Amino acid sequence: MGKLTARAIAERALEIGDAEGLEAVTIRRLATDLGVTPMALYWHFKNKEQLLVGMADHLIGGFAPKPADERPWQDQLRDLIEGLIRTLRTHPCAKSVIEQIDPVEVEHFLVVWDRALGLARTAGFSVDESCLITKYLLQSAIAIADAPVHVRADCNWEEQVRIKQVGLSSLPVQRYPHLVESAGALAGGTPPGLYDTFGVDLVLSGIESLAARR
Repeated sequence: MGKLTARAIAERALEIGDAEGLEAVTIRRLATDLGVTPMALYWHFKNKEQLLVGMADHLIGGFAPKPADERPWQDQLRDLIEGLIRTLRTHPCAKSVIEQIDPVEVEHFLVVWDRALGLARTAGFSVDESCLITKYLLQSAIAIADAPVHVRADCNWEEQVRIKQVGLSSLPVQRYPHLVESAGALAGGTPPGLYDTFGVDLVLSGIESLAARR
């Protein structure tokens, strides 16, 4: 193969993480898959912690926030969170990777974070409030991107949904009327498109409502 790069290592690590989980991502496994010695990988990543940071940076690097423009901050913030959700969804292991690293160490994430902070400040929030808003936005983006409604449908998944729906539907209706009524949606029957748009609307509406009180 050609010259080994950090990008190639991170790409292969994400592929393994997507298919087998992060526990399967090791320096030795990567070296075998890439046809090199473990020492060749250590030139780029000295340990698993650095590798995870590299994976996160490569993952987030697939999303380039749009430059600031003259549109309302609400529209720009929507673009930011929707773009981040699309990027995170490209890799099933994204949630696990992000949860195991310090975002401050991820260069591409810092670009996204700084952009979100700037938009929150434009909306009139204080520095402390803007920090909280951006943290909630990140967690919301991770949750929406990792939603079960986007899991590839197969026999096992459909059976799990059916069992859960039957269980909720079988609850005593006098005691749990709303759970019984919502059994289908709670079990995984929400359309993916609605899940995404409603989730983003819910988060941004809360921020807009707070900004309007300023």
